Amino acid sequence: MSEPSQPDSDRRAVRALEDGVQRDFTQAMSYGDYLDLDTLLAAQHPRSEPPQHDELLFIVQHQTSELWLKLMIHELRSARTLLAGDDLAPALKRLARVKHIQNTLTQQWDVLATLTPSEYALIRPFLASSSGFQSYQYRAVEFLLGNKNADMVKVFDHDPTARAMLAELLTEPSLYDEFLRYLARRGYAVPAAVLERDVTQPYRENDALVDTIAAVYAAPDEHWGVYETCEELVDVEDNFQQWRFRHLQVVTRTIGHKMGTGGSSGVDFLRRALDLTFFPELYTVRTRVGG
Repeated sequence: MSEPSQPDSDRRAVRALEDGVQRDFTQAMSYGDYLDLDTLLAAQHPRSEPPQHDELLFIVQHQTSELWLKLMIHELRSARTLLAGDDLAPALKRLARVKHIQNTLTQQWDVLATLTPSEYALIRPFLASSSGFQSYQYRAVEFLLGNKNADMVKVFDHDPTARAMLAELLTEPSLYDEFLRYLARRGYAVPAAVLERDVTQPYRENDALVDTIAAVYAAPDEHWGVYETCEELVDVEDNFQQWRFRHLQVVTRTIGHKMGTGGSSGVDFLRRALDLTFFPELYTVRTRVGG
């Protein structure tokens, strides 16, 4: 008679190390070395007194967001450079990655949303005058996408590195500017007023450009690369608006209509951002499609 099989509870969940696995890192680079984890994991400095359990959540949420913003800036700058060099395919690859980063940033709000008003009230005083409004990398993303605002640069007078970065981006063409210049080089009718505009100013819709974009949407097979890029840009803006709205929701459920820690009106200030658009012609053209 055969022996009964060993119960699942008695089985050892052990995976033996293979002989080839690196064990000695006295002379070799480790995972922690490559990522500089000692620095990264020592960068969380809760300030609440007495210590509050939920402050680490608040810090990690915002630090990881800043890391994703850093990568997004890297990808957007690259996409802009590729468009300027008429290299459309890899530019679209960069934008595809940007969209995944945006999705991750939006989903992160779900973690912060577990912080109740009572829990947040215990750590809010220790934020003092700090606020997400002061994220220069967030402003850099907005500048790269075309929402230029010289007044925002002044907010970072205390931080020479941040100020220099934003001042540089303020005077450079946005991603959309480079896309429209790409269209002009490809023979599309892009108004001179658009091509010669002051790039330090927020982009303003141009009716004649809507006509040009409408012709693309009327015959997508004939303009596939441009058509695809238009839709990629709409995806990026749509994702950005979803991030803004999710931010608004989380702030509303956490602090209601209290003033923001950085001096803004809070929820009302965030709600006004939902009226901003980066690529206005790409939305206006939708009323033209199909007659």
